[in-house]
Amino acid sequence: MKRFLCLFLLSCLACCAVTARPSWLKDAVFYQIYPSSYQDSDGNGIGDIPGIISRLDYIKSIGVSAIWLNPVYVSGWTDGGYDIIDFYRVDGRFGTNSDLVELVREAHARGIKVVMDLVAGHSSDRNEWFLQSKEAPDLRYSDYYIWPGFKPEGDPLLGKFVATDAPRGPFYVKNFFDTQPALNFGFAHPDPAHPWEQAVDAPGPMAMRRELKNIISFWMDKGVDGFRVDMAASLVKNDPDKAATIKLWKDDLMPWFDAEYPEGVLIAEWFNPAQSVAQAGFDLDFFCHDGQYNYSTLFFYGRRGFGPNATISTPYFDKAGAGELKTWYGLYTYQYDAVQGSGYVCMPTGNHDFNRVCTEGRTTPEELKVAMTFFLTMPGVPFIYYGDEIGLKQNPAAPPTEGSGFRAGCRIPMLWDGTANAGFSTAPIEKIYIPQDPDPERMTVEKAEADPNSLLHYVRTLLELRKEVKALGADASWKLVSSLDQPYPMVYERKLGNERCRVVLNPSGKQVSVTLPKEEMKPEIIGGSYRKCTYKQTRKGDTVTLSPISAAIFKY
Repeated sequence: MKRFLCLFLLSCLACCAVTARPSWLKDAVFYQIYPSSYQDSDGNGIGDIPGIISRLDYIKSIGVSAIWLNPVYVSGWTDGGYDIIDFYRVDGRFGTNSDLVELVREAHARGIKVVMDLVAGHSSDRNEWFLQSKEAPDLRYSDYYIWPGFKPEGDPLLGKFVATDAPRGPFYVKNFFDTQPALNFGFAHPDPAHPWEQAVDAPGPMAMRRELKNIISFWMDKGVDGFRVDMAASLVKNDPDKAATIKLWKDDLMPWFDAEYPEGVLIAEWFNPAQSVAQAGFDLDFFCHDGQYNYSTLFFYGRRGFGPNATISTPYFDKAGAGELKTWYGLYTYQYDAVQGSGYVCMPTGNHDFNRVCTEGRTTPEELKVAMTFFLTMPGVPFIYYGDEIGLKQNPAAPPTEGSGFRAGCRIPMLWDGTANAGFSTAPIEKIYIPQDPDPERMTVEKAEADPNSLLHYVRTLLELRKEVKALGADASWKLVSSLDQPYPMVYERKLGNERCRVVLNPSGKQVSVTLPKEEMKPEIIGGSYRKCTYKQTRKGDTVTLSPISAAIFKY
């Protein structure tokens, strides 16, 4: 009997763990906004928060229910806002804290959640914490940063040591650029010979945790609905298996956040959901452009789609039809299986760090509709990068801006209409902080709204279908039905309860057919983008034939 009760209690605890996610998350669709690029309200050539507020009705019309904002804090702008000077104040280029509160209020009035970016691992070198930490070892913020006394040979962080003439010197540890000193969450395995390597539970790292909680509380208490945590795996140093960083989130930050904000969401930028979601307790993580677990073989013409060292390859979603699914399938199914019952693996249409889906050889509405069918019918929570809903194109000629490097081309301003600067800004064109798509035939929201066959209308239809058909939602099961040895078309099944759907994708420029196991009843076609789609039932099985560059969704 005792054994039965123990098993029952463990089962209940497991159920509680599953339902601890925000109640709204399973039906959510996110829209990522790079604030500098969305809408300029004051004519200075840079987008801002009042501009976003003015476009909320459009955002709502797409079918999304949450927005994620890239950093809007006071910044030195050496890394696109990810070098933060003041974590508690909105940068003047975007407006004020009151403007952000107004954005949250207006968004909530439309049923839209607002998620901010939490840069947990580093600050700007102009942050007051760092300026004080530079001066002496015994001040309030002294141990918010890491100050090596010498360069030890073979240290895994050696490439992160920045030489300085600060009184505290001679080195500090950075995360990325020299302007981004790493915040001190301790070392997983402190070396006694390196006195700057504090344990994770030392006073300095513990004070840093309290500060992080203060930042979270400050914005959550103003009505924000959660955070996407930038480089969430980077906190504890010399932590190769991420065990110490996982423990920090799982045992401290997550229980605190869940207790204080049970309807708040924490999204990891970790690129390993098996660690971030299944072990550390995040609600979801990305499977996109970085790390081992990515979809580069599906969408990128190089490893990350840009850069002089990228290996050129033909992705699966290319009309040449020369791609493969095995690489992605092995990586994705490992992560998908690992997070079942814990949270979500999410594949965004793009983001501010890598090429847009509308890039290079993949720019026609038909090709983009096939790609968006994939993104919006897969499990997990969909993320649409602003502009992807209209086919906003990558601008490879965009000059590096504010530390963007190769990434400037995916951060170009939104295209709204046929007026000057496509309605983004009234500033002179030379003042637009990143040049827009220069194509005179470029797609705008105005054009897309007027064309019933546009990508925008198709995205709206897909999101409405996803909302109505629960077998296409976040929690429905997923399995590949087609053979990895015959990659075109890709066929996968989604199922929830008695409801079952299959999605058939043919991004190639050739007509393709596939024979699947025989079904008792012929399914209903409920969505897709195709010129021709046939479904024939024979004794040998059910044969689906799709025209070139097509997608079809069947309900059984």
